[in-house]
Amino acid sequence: MNNGLPDGFTLRNATWEDLEGVRNLIYAACVEFGDAEMAVSKDDLATEWKTAGFDLSRDCWVVTDPSGKIVGTEEFINRHEHCVLGGDGYVYPGYYNLGIGSAMLAALVARAQQELPLAKEGMRVYIRNGVGSNETNATDIHQAAGFSLVRYHWRMEIDLGTIPDHSAPIPEGLELRPFDVDSQDHQLYLAHHDAFKDHWGHTTRPYEYWVNNVRGFKSFDPTMWLVAWDGNEIAGYALNREKHGIGWVGTLGVRRAWRKRGLGLALLQSSFNLFRQRGLSNAGLSVDAANPTGATRLYKKAGMTMANEYVIFEKQLRDGIEPADT
Repeated sequence: MNNGLPDGFTLRNATWEDLEGVRNLIYAACVEFGDAEMAVSKDDLATEWKTAGFDLSRDCWVVTDPSGKIVGTEEFINRHEHCVLGGDGYVYPGYYNLGIGSAMLAALVARAQQELPLAKEGMRVYIRNGVGSNETNATDIHQAAGFSLVRYHWRMEIDLGTIPDHSAPIPEGLELRPFDVDSQDHQLYLAHHDAFKDHWGHTTRPYEYWVNNVRGFKSFDPTMWLVAWDGNEIAGYALNREKHGIGWVGTLGVRRAWRKRGLGLALLQSSFNLFRQRGLSNAGLSVDAANPTGATRLYKKAGMTMANEYVIFEKQLRDGIEPADT
């Protein structure tokens, strides 16, 4: 399959034999953008490829150059009920302006259109894809394909040596307890979706997705997860892990009934202290720049700064009612 690529370049579906090559490409692309922290490890990529409903032979593509080197990759993701669709694509540095991004984006859109007959009648169907805000070539490609910019995301970071080694107190009546996977995991899964139900683009994914893609990372360490309790109710949590040698706050959530009491700041600063205890000197996270709960203000208050910005592009495939949890 050529798809307008230069002679000797090939667009094809990915196989498991491509795992290391795809991972190396993603890492090189993230380094080029100055954001190695956002790259997935080989183990994490394998976990993603094992997501229920994800078919590698149908939902992932690679582009190879004449030598067989993988120089482009794109994934299709069915995020919710065949209505909320996503992509994740990369081009190897030095291989820009060869039509690789355009060919992969065309494959992504064609794959997304196959979901239209499966989407519930009357629901809006759209596909979203993110790129670095300074990746002008990728921006041009998306706009030429009919995508519109709809959102910004930030990666934020902090040098833990620049802030005091203490944290705000957990609000009165709440307490942190060690997280027990066997007895508390499903309750935390439900609390997570409750905390994020008013966030942009959030949809409830099955518990099986949580098991594979949230705590399925090889680096998952339950002793790094912080859960704040109000009696038998989970009030908030921070899902932490080590990622590329830094402390990574994968998700921080506070449920609506416990907001505006300082719990978010206490969980964040407690996470920083935990990272320091593990010998980590830096921390990072990713956040919606227009987060409705004021998360960016919270992170700035804790001393974090924006390290990189990403733009989210959207292409509507069918008009209708906004997809929502059902």
